[in-house]
Amino acid sequence: MKSAILELEKQYWQAMESRDFETVQRLTHFPCMVAGKDGVMQVDEESFKKMFDSGEGKQMKVLGISNAQDQMIGDNTGLLVYVIQLEYTKDGTTTASQCACTSTWIQENGEWRCAVHTESEMKAK
Repeated sequence: MKSAILELEKQYWQAMESRDFETVQRLTHFPCMVAGKDGVMQVDEESFKKMFDSGEGKQMKVLGISNAQDQMIGDNTGLLVYVIQLEYTKDGTTTASQCACTSTWIQENGEWRCAVHTESEMKAK
């Protein structure tokens, strides 16, 4: 399962990039926990959908995922850490960012879902 966690994470980001809420929803454990530049929160499915929809009109592109490391904790929990490079375009303006991310994946009813995700924006080098 270890290498499959990274593949699930990539599917998640591809779905975010293509604005495929059904895939994002299927890969998310609700309520999920999120930590990032807006603070920490526990998010139910309805709130998650509102957050997802608030990105309408803002195009995100995944430029790359690197330095990925994963670890299994028992049979039903996987941890993943990595660096992601993103590009955002809104109203003709493009910005890039690089974040250190963590995700905790749990197996629930035979399906793997992300229960916790964090993003820490990294300093430009």
